[in-house]
Amino acid sequence: MAIYHLSIKIISRGKGKSAVAASAYRSGEKIKNEYDGIVHDFTRKGGIAHTEILLPQNAPQEFSDRGTLWNSVEKIEKSKNSQLAREIEVALPKELDREKQINLVREYVKENFVEVGMCADIALHDKNDGNPHAHILLTMRPLNEDTTWGAKSKKEYILDENGEKVKLKNGNFKTRKIDTVDWNKQDKAEHWRKAWADITNKYLEENSIYDKVDHRSYQRQGIEQIPTIHLGVSASQMEKKGIATDRGNINREIKHQNAILREISRRIKALLNWIRGIGKEEKTENENIKSTFTPKENLLSVFENLIRKNADKNNAGLEKYIESYQLLKEKNITSVSELKESMVTLRDKNYKTTRTIKDTEKKIDEKTQLIDQAEKYLKHKDIYKAYTKLKKNKQDTFYNEHTAEIILFESARKYLKEHLGESKSLNISKLKLEVTALKKEKDSLYSQIIDLRKEVEQAESVRSCIENLQQENREITQAKKQELEL
Repeated sequence: MAIYHLSIKIISRGKGKSAVAASAYRSGEKIKNEYDGIVHDFTRKGGIAHTEILLPQNAPQEFSDRGTLWNSVEKIEKSKNSQLAREIEVALPKELDREKQINLVREYVKENFVEVGMCADIALHDKNDGNPHAHILLTMRPLNEDTTWGAKSKKEYILDENGEKVKLKNGNFKTRKIDTVDWNKQDKAEHWRKAWADITNKYLEENSIYDKVDHRSYQRQGIEQIPTIHLGVSASQMEKKGIATDRGNINREIKHQNAILREISRRIKALLNWIRGIGKEEKTENENIKSTFTPKENLLSVFENLIRKNADKNNAGLEKYIESYQLLKEKNITSVSELKESMVTLRDKNYKTTRTIKDTEKKIDEKTQLIDQAEKYLKHKDIYKAYTKLKKNKQDTFYNEHTAEIILFESARKYLKEHLGESKSLNISKLKLEVTALKKEKDSLYSQIIDLRKEVEQAESVRSCIENLQQENREITQAKKQELEL
């Protein structure tokens, strides 16, 4: 199944990053950064499937060499906190072969970045672990027509109501900074995200793959999804090595539950779409024929007739008709409109239960993190106290010996301060009891979801019976029509 992933981040010198280092790592090359003299050698890095550089028309041809390109960027950016490059990382559809993956990324980059003046450094990574992806490094400064670097922004004088410059007390005039390009605007990120979804879907459709990706969050798509919990560094490393962790097991359970929730939502949507069509005109090859089943018709009478007609056949269809008849009778559903109301109720119940599960899971995660941080706080508290009581000339040695414990304590203390709320007290036993109660509540809600799925199956069975009846009626109508023609 095709998945959607696109992340955007800035490579900034102020955060200790280097555009040269980023390019060398992603391309698996050896490049010297002329700004600081450091040589970045990643020629032993594996999993690099393809690299290339795409340039706008007004870029120097020597920028086709990534070392030249990114050293030029490092040289033009003078500030200690300069933004050097923008990186976009995208997940590649596994359903496409390598050549099509490359063409997909190339077309996306040309249309959205190169054509507006950015230089792009592309690297496709694939370690055959089911996660093929591409890194796209983009320049952030426009190029002039003469192939030199242009300015990122310019100053503009602020004018008063009379159109005059506003003078400050120091004698200078009041100005504001105006970006020369719109690449940093917030709506650009949304545009790029949607563009990746659109072009991916185009490639999938062209290759007869009918999966679709969507750049919108589940919430924006109207899909209720239980969020997975944060694994943390240690759990992530263990999971990568194939070692199951408690947090990893929780996420696997959540993913399983999400799959069921999506399945139920999809099936309910299909039921509602079907029932809205009952009573509408159906078009055949030759003419319009009124639906063979009317919304006002008594469903119980219809099923009684079906059962009588099939009583002597003793087939699986008869059993299905009887089950559906009993279900309708138990729920006192006598018309299509009442059947539709019951399906709308199913949809609303599914939405409400999913929301409650989502909120409960969030509370479990919040309290579990509080417990984790509280235990770290208490575990390393004595070491931190000992550290603070030492004289300054001895603190460095002690810190070097107990760096991990001190960092963990300070991190836990900060977290607890931010999340404990007004109580400011640690009661781990109470928190654990609350987590246990919430888990029981979640299990109960999950049981409701399983029961809901059974109700959906029953509604689908009723639909199947009605569709069989409609098909029989159509065949009879067609046969009569042929007789009349003869």
